[in-house]
Amino acid sequence: MRKIFPLLAGFALLVITSCAQHSPSAVATQEARYTSEAELPKGWPQPGPFNEVSRKKYPAYRAAFTESGGRTRSFWTLFRHIKSQDIPMTAPVEMVMKEEEGEMGMIGMGFLYQDLSVGELGANGKKVEVTDVPALNVLSYAWMGPNNDQWVQAARTALEAELERRNLTATSFRLFGYNSPGVPRAKRTHELQAVLAE
Repeated sequence: MRKIFPLLAGFALLVITSCAQHSPSAVATQEARYTSEAELPKGWPQPGPFNEVSRKKYPAYRAAFTESGGRTRSFWTLFRHIKSQDIPMTAPVEMVMKEEEGEMGMIGMGFLYQDLSVGELGANGKKVEVTDVPALNVLSYAWMGPNNDQWVQAARTALEAELERRNLTATSFRLFGYNSPGVPRAKRTHELQAVLAE
């Protein structure tokens, strides 16, 4: 798998752990800058801008998804899938989010393929479904720091205020994690995105 395991193990620790000691009010004053550890899917925009809401367009992409059985189980289910199919790791890891009891919770996870020509569509075993996601317009809020509930809620609040200001409707939310634990917590990039209705 050409050195893929260390990167995957790092991403696993990233999506599994949370950092409740840090809060959005403790944002460092340093300039935010994305640290790239893996290639983005073909045609994808870079993450950012940081600490503000922006409108972005994403091309159609292919990804392997699994329904949430917890972050650990979901991650390793997808890891075994791409390893068995010899699919290289990309960034980000996608977490499908849904409001549950007033808070955002993960209901699924996806590993993104490099482009629409990689892999085969359909079920791969009982827990993984490879699907093509159509091009999407989103409102996005990127930050550097952990992906705990406080940070996600702060990003969600910013997105919802902008949705209301622009009179837009979100059909769903997704959270992207771009970095492994090899990057210090304060410099890890995340994006919460509101997928816009057509």
